[in-house]
Amino acid sequence: MASITTDESSGLKKVQVQSAEGTSAEIFLHGAHVTSWKTCQGEEVLFVSKQAVYKPPKAIRGGIPVCFPQFGGFGPLSQHGFARNSEFTVSAGTADSVTLSFTPSEEQLKLFPHPFELTVQVRVRSDALEQTLTATNTGSEPFELTAALHTYFRMSSIDKVRVDGLQGVDYLDSLQDKKRMTENGASVRFSGEVDRIYLATPGRLEVVDEAKGRAVVIEKEGFPDAVVWNPWVDKAAGMGDFGDEEYKEMVCLEPAVAGSGPVALQPGASWSAKQTLSLRQL
Repeated sequence: MASITTDESSGLKKVQVQSAEGTSAEIFLHGAHVTSWKTCQGEEVLFVSKQAVYKPPKAIRGGIPVCFPQFGGFGPLSQHGFARNSEFTVSAGTADSVTLSFTPSEEQLKLFPHPFELTVQVRVRSDALEQTLTATNTGSEPFELTAALHTYFRMSSIDKVRVDGLQGVDYLDSLQDKKRMTENGASVRFSGEVDRIYLATPGRLEVVDEAKGRAVVIEKEGFPDAVVWNPWVDKAAGMGDFGDEEYKEMVCLEPAVAGSGPVALQPGASWSAKQTLSLRQL
């Protein structure tokens, strides 16, 4: 069974899961936030800032924040909704998987007057991590949602990083007031700030670390979009929970429901989406 422990440095509750092969993940109950995914060889795949703040209600900078019931500014709530700032409970678990659950508080329902239950299941197997979001409308009225798994990947050097699988795909450029453009390059590369919402993307994408000679493979279901983000110099310097030079060692590739439009969830209905992360040697 997945066991709840207390993080020594922050005092926050967390859960660790491990596969029979030795792949492991660490999940904080604050935000159902995955902060670590290590391979069987003990290599960390996710990026968490050395300056991340582990103090609720602030979200942890890095890992896999859960953006729900809103991604970005696509709705009336503050940036990325409130799930990532909220306390989850463990509702099920085994040695290699855990399910965390959350229902909004009375104060949150004043901001978003639509009762729901959100579960986040995390499972490790061999050298893969599976993460599934499931939202159920427990109210009497339909509501619309957007969402994302805001995944931060640890990279050796941003100038040796590329994202493959997006050639010919339209995107909204958040640095140009969501101007709609088309990705013409065979790969997305980084020489400055990038903040794009790619629309109706393929189900399989890759973040390639040329210096490490490997790719992180992202397979997604139920998430039509994919967000690519690196803050670069100026934005990194402006974030208090992110090191000035850390933009060089990370990139975000986030499966999302965003620019392709919200999901309408009817009373009693459920919506589910999933990402599976694995590694491929070049």
